[in-house]
This record gives sequence, C-alpha cells and structure tokens, in this order.
Amino acid sequence: MSKEEELVAERMRKREELLSQGNPYPYGYKQTHHAKELQDRHAGSGPDKQLGEHVRVAGRLIAMRRMGKMAFGQILDETGKIQLWFKADSLQSYDNLKLVDIGDIIGVEGDLITTKTGELTVSVKGYDMLCKSLHPLPDKWHGLKDMELRYRQRYVDLIVNPEVKDVFRKRARILHSVRSYLDGNGFLEVETPVLQPIYGGAAAKPFTTMHNELKMKMYLKISPELYLKRLLVGGFEKVYDMNKNFRNEGIDTTHNPEFTMVEIYQAYADYTDMMRVTEEIYESAAKAANGTTKIVWDGKDLDLKAPWQRVAMKTAIRQHADIDVDALSDNELFELRTTYNLNIKGEITRGAMIAALFDELAAPKLVGPVHIIDHPKETTPLCKIHRKDPSLIERFESYICGMEVSNAYSELNDPVVQRQLLEEQAALLRGGSEDSHPMDDDFIRSLEYGMPPAGGLGLGIDRMVMFITGQVSIRDVILFPTMKPETSHGDVSGSRT
Repeated sequence: MSKEEELVAERMRKREELLSQGNPYPYGYKQTHHAKELQDRHAGSGPDKQLGEHVRVAGRLIAMRRMGKMAFGQILDETGKIQLWFKADSLQSYDNLKLVDIGDIIGVEGDLITTKTGELTVSVKGYDMLCKSLHPLPDKWHGLKDMELRYRQRYVDLIVNPEVKDVFRKRARILHSVRSYLDGNGFLEVETPVLQPIYGGAAAKPFTTMHNELKMKMYLKISPELYLKRLLVGGFEKVYDMNKNFRNEGIDTTHNPEFTMVEIYQAYADYTDMMRVTEEIYESAAKAANGTTKIVWDGKDLDLKAPWQRVAMKTAIRQHADIDVDALSDNELFELRTTYNLNIKGEITRGAMIAALFDELAAPKLVGPVHIIDHPKETTPLCKIHRKDPSLIERFESYICGMEVSNAYSELNDPVVQRQLLEEQAALLRGGSEDSHPMDDDFIRSLEYGMPPAGGLGLGIDRMVMFITGQVSIRDVILFPTMKPETSHGDVSGSRT
C-alpha cells in the first residue's frame, strides 16, 4: 500500500468513527464573519487582548499543532486565514480533535483574542465537522509544483496556492469592466447560437457534432460574426457578444480549443473607430484590475494607455525583417517561401506571401501595444477593400509582446462581392482547405436586404487577462483548461496529516 493509500485509509477510518457519533456532513453552517473582515477590523489591537467579540467562522483547516491539553490551528476561508486556539478545559469535544485532519472543513464558534505575539485568534468554545477530507493536501514546503497536475486538479491548486484566486478575481473584474465600457457606450449585449448549422466568421477548423432528432450535422461556433451582422441588418446599431468560441486546433501557451472572446459591431463606423474601442477597453480593464495602465509581462514594462501605435503590415516587415516587399518582383517574393521555410496554405499569391512573412519574421518581434493595419486582401473574405489601395483591406490586428490580441475590419457589406468571396472560400474548403469558410446562403440573403457600413472587432479575453495579470500561459487564466485524458491519478499527497 502506498503512502497516499495509507493516509486515505486512515481518514476513511476517522470518517466511520465520526459517522458513528452523528453526521460529519451537515447541511449548512451559519457564519457571522470572514477572516479578512476580522483581521482588518482588529489590526493593531496589540498583544494579549480580550476583544469582547463572539464569532462563528468556517473554512478549511490548513495547520494544526497539538500540545497536550491545548492545540493551535488555522483555517482558510475565501478571504484569508485566521488562527484557532483549542483548550481541553473549555472545550467538551477536545478529545475528538484526534479525528480532525488538515484539509477538513470545520465551523468554529468562540471569542476573539490576540495572543502574546499579537496574532488575532478565535478562542474556541465549540466546533463542528462540516466535511471530512479524504485526501491529504500537498506538503506545505513542496506545494503543488507539477503544472499539469495544477491545471488538472485546479481545486487543489486553489487551496494551496492562494495567489491563483487573485488572478481569477482580477479576471472577473476585467470581464465586468469590458461589459461596463460597452454598456456605457450604448452597445447592447446579445447572445448568438453556440450550435450552428453552418460555421463561419474565422479561418478555423470547427468541432462537429450531430443533432439526433433533426439528423443534422452541427458545429460549435468558431465565431459569432455572421449572426451579429444579421442583427445590424435587422436595425441594431451597436451590439456585442461576450462568448465562448471553439476551434479544433492545437494547444499551447497562447491557445486553448475553448476560449472567451468579445465580438463587437458598430453601424456607421469603420476600422479606425474599432482601434479606439480596442484601446479604451484595454485601458479601462487594466485600471479595473490593477488601478493603472502600466503592466509588467514576461519581464517587459508596458503601458496599455491609449493611443496605441499604428503600423502598416508592409512597414512592420521592413522594420523587423529588413525586407521591402514592394521592391520585389513576384518571383523574388515567392522565392522567400523557401528561404524562410514558410508554410502557406492554398494558392501562393503576393498577399499570402506578405502575410506569411509578417507572421514568421515580424509579429514575434512586436512589443507594442501596436495595431498592425492594412493587410493583404487575401487574408479574409469578410472585409472591405482599402479605400486607397485595392490590393489591401481595411483590417487591423493588435499585438502585445508578439501575441495577437484583437482582429477588426471595416466590414464588407456588398452582397454581390461577399457571395463571390464566400463561393471562392467554399471551393477551397471542398478542395481540402480545412480553415476556409463554407458557403452561408442565408447570411448572403441577409446582406441583400442591406447592412449599413460598420466596424467589427473581435477581442480575445483570455489573452487580455494574461497581460493584465502578468501570466505567461493561457492555462493560468482559464480555470479548467483543456487537458489530455489522465493516464494516472498521480500523487499530490504530502507529509502533513
């Protein structure tokens, strides 16, 4: 029997003894206070004080020192820690402490005091077992270090690494800030279908499922874009969807197959208006989470304050790769595919080469924050041609530290051109290009009723949270990231019991 199994067996024995005495899993417990509230209120009270306050607190036992007729413990609730003092002469159930282990959830009633060292403490008059923990927590000195195990067993990670909770509290403030900004600027939050009969709005491979009753193949949405544009046709002028998207692609430090985005559409606006929206959302979110627009990410000092730099894609290639694509013939440009071992899907065109050169040679060197503007027309079928250069489109992507954080267009609203472009995409899809768009006849029909000129923006929430909270992996800002199936449960036990 392994050490883990021995510890679990001993806790199971204690559980049986507790069951013989009553119910160690009661239906509730009336708390009067949380730890932080009490710590804040009595900060600076001084040593060896009777504070004249009776409290009921509850939480997970994370420390226990037994010293004959007395014991000191510590519980952790959602807000913080507080010390407990158990005494045999004032606690009828003192002997039952032998059935209590670190990791158990208990409720405690008693009087507040400070010890000789000034530590705020509950002098325990009574306690209740609220939930018997059958697994020991990781050792306090070694902690839960295995990153795969931390993500897979997030519940343990949150117990033993309290700073993780702070990341997700900030994430909640960031989400609230984004909604507050959009609501305050007249945007309406809407919901679009997660299950879609035709996917679209992004160059991505979808997850496929089947609706049994309708005997119909369906897809988890890769983007809400085509539905939100239908709402512009219907007369809404400012809409957004804070949504989960699903893309059947790889997993790494910046990608998770299920991720959170906000997509925003504004009638009578263009991509320059969406640059301002991007900047102001980031600025307000950083202030909401940290109280400042200045952040440190992966050792780099950055300021998210508006306005951000604007750089054309061709200019970025010239600046960071010393290649002037406009000075090259088609053959000279296409030869760079071999020089830099570029993987280009579909037809090799000037625009496709320019986009690939940017992705490979320029994007990783961007610190930013910066908007990369004026992309080749081949990069998307949903965007308007640039008003000054027909080889380009009015599109920007925003970058921070080499990572794309937003994507926006002056939206194409000519149904004739849109049909032609989607038919070309559908042909590529039939030819084996998994990232191409299928034909969506109903979307085209909606445009034929007339969609006003509009700016559209997709902004990745998970990456925003990464930068604002200083996390270098997307798994550190998603509570339950997508993981491979478990091959074994692993041993997260430690030496404390």
